[in-house]
Amino acid sequence: MIPPMLGTTAPFKGLTVAGLFAGIGGLEYGLHAAGMNTQLLCEWWEPAQAVLQHHYPKIALHDDIQTLEKLPAADIVTAGFPCTDLSQAGRTAGIHGAASGMIKHLFELLERSSPQWVLIENVRNMLVLDRGTAMEYLISQFERLGYTWAYRLVDSRFTGVPQRRQRVILVASRSDDPCGVLFADDAGEPQEDFYRDNAFGFYWTEGNTGLGWAQDAIPTLKGGSGLGIPSAPAIWVRDAPPGRAIVTPTIEDAEALQGFPRGWTEPAQQRGRASLRWKLVGNAVTVGVSAWVGHRLTNPGTPSLDRSSPLPQAARWPTAAWGKSGERWVLDLSLWPERHPYQHLLDVVDAEAAVPLSLKASTGFYNRLMKSRLRYQEPFALALKAHIEHMARS
Repeated sequence: MIPPMLGTTAPFKGLTVAGLFAGIGGLEYGLHAAGMNTQLLCEWWEPAQAVLQHHYPKIALHDDIQTLEKLPAADIVTAGFPCTDLSQAGRTAGIHGAASGMIKHLFELLERSSPQWVLIENVRNMLVLDRGTAMEYLISQFERLGYTWAYRLVDSRFTGVPQRRQRVILVASRSDDPCGVLFADDAGEPQEDFYRDNAFGFYWTEGNTGLGWAQDAIPTLKGGSGLGIPSAPAIWVRDAPPGRAIVTPTIEDAEALQGFPRGWTEPAQQRGRASLRWKLVGNAVTVGVSAWVGHRLTNPGTPSLDRSSPLPQAARWPTAAWGKSGERWVLDLSLWPERHPYQHLLDVVDAEAAVPLSLKASTGFYNRLMKSRLRYQEPFALALKAHIEHMARS
């Protein structure tokens, strides 16, 4: 079910939101589905601004967090800050890189305001990059400001979308317990037979050290490939004939795989080339993830903290942890807090309408794969070779 657009005149009774580093509004869109009302959006990139202005015309839009003097009196402040310097596909310059380092402005603003909640989202690599320096910085800043904090790594597939996307969700508050938001649910990861075996996602820009292989799903949508090319992943449709067995989803498919309505990023084409839509979608927050957090923010549950154990100093950051006043605890939880009805990959992507992977892209990937020591299914390699031969003849 698609919630009504943000900025409508319908009355709201829920919490209010200020969205920093808003992108195309993935966090705010999901929170809106939970009954919340966004008061402010802050986003600097013009293609993203075009999307926000089109869908959220009645909401104030600020263009640069560096010049934002103060926050409105909002209950929730969101910050899906740039992952460019944190992700494996990015520069991995770290939390103090030119892009990801912008998060420091959030803490400057929090020194002068008192929201009930702060909500942050970012890539899994943030837990391990530079021995966890990024997480240590975030947690230390929250503790300095007197916040209780909790974070959890989640997989977007729990929301029902066929995209294997693992992201860190961090919630902090001076007045409330974030553990009741993030730790009250744990459905456990499904068994392998949960997924169909008729389609497999992979990244054609890889092939040397990895495939991004995903059964009945695509690997993580990302803003750009390791080659710096905004690109779609590819899909092997196992029983399809040559020429139709190796295909790529459309940008509209990608929007649906993130939980947005199809065509959500089309307004971005007013401010740049159409391919930028892939970067916008790849950098977004999966709508279902933020909707789950939003529902728990308004209705916290009871976490099972008796399974917590102290987090040793200088230890690696686990997949779930919480703390306050310098005390830190680890909790063993799955990446699936809930288990929504699953949309199988070929129910979202129309394999007949999908674009075949080009001859050049297929050949480059196949050559890298053959030179690598990666393990892969032999029928996949045969299908890829047959696809290349078909495309060459065509």
